[in-house]
Amino acid sequence: MNRVVHPKFREMEPAIAQCIADFDTRGEPLGEAVRNSIKIFGVDGMRINIKSFKKPGAVNSLIYRYIRKSKARRSYEYANMLLEKGFGTPQPMAFFEDSGLFGLGESYYVSEQLAADLMFRELTINPGYPDREQIIVQYTQFAFELHEAGIEFIDNTSGNTLIRKEAGGYRFYLVDLNRMNFHGAMPFEKRMENLAKLTTQPDILQVMAREYARLAGIGEHMVHRTLVRMANAFLESFERRRRIKRRLKFWKK
Repeated sequence: MNRVVHPKFREMEPAIAQCIADFDTRGEPLGEAVRNSIKIFGVDGMRINIKSFKKPGAVNSLIYRYIRKSKARRSYEYANMLLEKGFGTPQPMAFFEDSGLFGLGESYYVSEQLAADLMFRELTINPGYPDREQIIVQYTQFAFELHEAGIEFIDNTSGNTLIRKEAGGYRFYLVDLNRMNFHGAMPFEKRMENLAKLTTQPDILQVMAREYARLAGIGEHMVHRTLVRMANAFLESFERRRRIKRRLKFWKK
């Protein structure tokens, strides 16, 4: 099995490898396994997060073996890039790939388990969450800095940003990193499209639009109008894809 272990964790490599070997029989499941499976393991007094990616089909298996980097490897590399640029994500530890002549098989991304206070999703379902507006404002500042750095977090949905209350405010950590783009300069439309994946809730969009417009030095009305339009378009696209998947599952049965 091909593996890359972060220099900070070389001494833990045998223990991490054993966790991966025992992945099916050990570990504490984190959430419901839909496509991929995540488990928490205790190693040398640390809690580590191991994400097992679903084995790709025959064609994608060859693509990930010979043409494109695996999701596990991209997750590891993108996490390191984010940290190097000063953005939050759980500490990457390693990635493992079971690959051979006929393609990629199992693959795993290993990171330190982060103790978060909430996900951004909590702000969308609990309007009375303490410091809610302050957190949204600070998140918007975080997102603006990402965009200024040319970083497009493609899976920027409400479950993929972890939030911790720390000295001086709140800190944000991105997870599920295997799809990211790095731009020289990020156009306004692309920025709004990226933000719009978080929610369609009017009050959250209003706060984000106001703060983003202030940071960018542009009109709040234009930012808000574009953000609302793209949020609604994203939701419609998501619902359409979900309906198609349901129909396909029905016909398969």
